[in-house]
Amino acid sequence: MSVANFFQKDSYVSNTSRSVISGFIGGLAGTAVKTLIEQVLPVREIDQKSSQMKIVDDLSTKITGSPVSTHNEALAEQLVNIPMGGSLGAAYGYGKKNRFGLKPMDGIIFGATTWASTHETSLPILGLEPKPTDVPVRMQINELFAHVAFGVTTELVRHYIDKQLRESN
Repeated sequence: MSVANFFQKDSYVSNTSRSVISGFIGGLAGTAVKTLIEQVLPVREIDQKSSQMKIVDDLSTKITGSPVSTHNEALAEQLVNIPMGGSLGAAYGYGKKNRFGLKPMDGIIFGATTWASTHETSLPILGLEPKPTDVPVRMQINELFAHVAFGVTTELVRHYIDKQLRESN
């Protein structure tokens, strides 16, 4: 059986594979869009490290004895963002394996719940970000906007890739 035939089949394994792959690629694209937005809209104070950098610095200190150098911070931050975005997109794609068609509202909900479950709850609880009450509203709105753009982009790309895999010859 060819790969094209495998992806065209309407079986559980084919639907799941197609959905996870398309979601993963969508999550990568969504991460790129979110990263670009965060370059323009401030999501934290200038002197505040992102939660990703705190994690990478801690890991680097444990392994090498020193934190990540300043000129490598942008790359190091993406070493957390890229797999995280791809993984979230893959999970999103899996959840949509039996829901066909483009649903931008699903992407909005996905992005908003990702924001709420990270920046508004788990990251502050873990001490990686300040409590939501300590973050200026404008920065919270910017962060929410970036996450909604992540979710919508993930949905758009997921739908496109899923359709291409379904229709490939």
